[in-house]
Amino acid sequence: MSRLRACLTVEQLWQRVPGGSGTYIDELTTALVARDDVHVQGIAAAHRRPAALPAGVPVAHAPLPRRLLYDAWNSLGAPRAEHVAAGPLDVVHATTWAVPPTRRPLVVTVHDLAFLHDPTHFTPRGVRYFRRSLDRVRAEAAVVVVPSGHTALDCVAHGVDRARLRVVPHGVRVPPVAAEAVVRWRLRHGVPGPYVLWTGTREPRKNLPVLLAAHRALRARRPDLDLVLVGPAGWGDAGAEPAPGVHLLGRLAPDDLHTAYAGAAAFCFPSLREGFGLPVLEAMAHGVPVVTSTGTPMAELVGEDAPGGLTVEPRDPEAVAHALDAVLDDRARFADRARARAATFSWDGAASATVDAYRAAVRTA
Repeated sequence: MSRLRACLTVEQLWQRVPGGSGTYIDELTTALVARDDVHVQGIAAAHRRPAALPAGVPVAHAPLPRRLLYDAWNSLGAPRAEHVAAGPLDVVHATTWAVPPTRRPLVVTVHDLAFLHDPTHFTPRGVRYFRRSLDRVRAEAAVVVVPSGHTALDCVAHGVDRARLRVVPHGVRVPPVAAEAVVRWRLRHGVPGPYVLWTGTREPRKNLPVLLAAHRALRARRPDLDLVLVGPAGWGDAGAEPAPGVHLLGRLAPDDLHTAYAGAAAFCFPSLREGFGLPVLEAMAHGVPVVTSTGTPMAELVGEDAPGGLTVEPRDPEAVAHALDAVLDDRARFADRARARAATFSWDGAASATVDAYRAAVRTA
């Protein structure tokens, strides 16, 4: 089988906060570059500083800064990916809504359609840009990669051809955390007892008021149980103020974050809308049982046959509290299931499925 020459957009790695899309690009390209059936390179806008890129991934830069490049891609149809990249290409992969024009087979990853459901979370300019990109995905993409079945259904509902969709779940990779590190973390952050963990950017769709209400109800039965909220303030933070047993830690460095996961008694993520829900998978990989929202991509991650946690109606604080009670009462069993379930998600598997998507796109040319 011939070696594919693939070009991926990696501009997200130059964002001040690369976020989940940055993790996706970093982990996927790391797994792809280790394969012998594909040669990968990145393309990005013009930058004065380097970005942290996986070893062995060359990057070609367009002559325009990010904003001008994005506008040129969406409005002018130039510069084409093959004119930016170094050497010939078989396939172009837009890893976010920044979709370069190309005459090569095009693969686009659609992480979610949040801008259609929650447009107030974005600038008007951003919403216009995303809508234009979605129009181009419908018209130009040979294959559309999505991270969950839930996102696939959302894409179909908004006009993406079902036959072009490929569900490729993200992988997960977490470092081992020693028990001594957890003890030091607890002392440093003033969290002496058992705690439920939540991570993310504090904003309305994360549904924190329900989590806080569930924690208050649970503390009536488990007075020593704390709630640890990790992540930056976003917007609409009402209800996330300090309360008894609640620790607002803000953004943590990666090692600190994984130590927080490893020490948690349970992980609760009652988000109303996500494209994938990577924090749920990260918690499960650490052997932490989860409580999350039914009818979302996170429910797909938890699994059905031997679930690594429980799913509930996220708008019901009592339901969330009872589910947390249940996983804490049977923690060892749920923890084993969580770890086993998370082990079925890998970046090597995601890379293999992505190469299959590339070959499918090339076959359509």
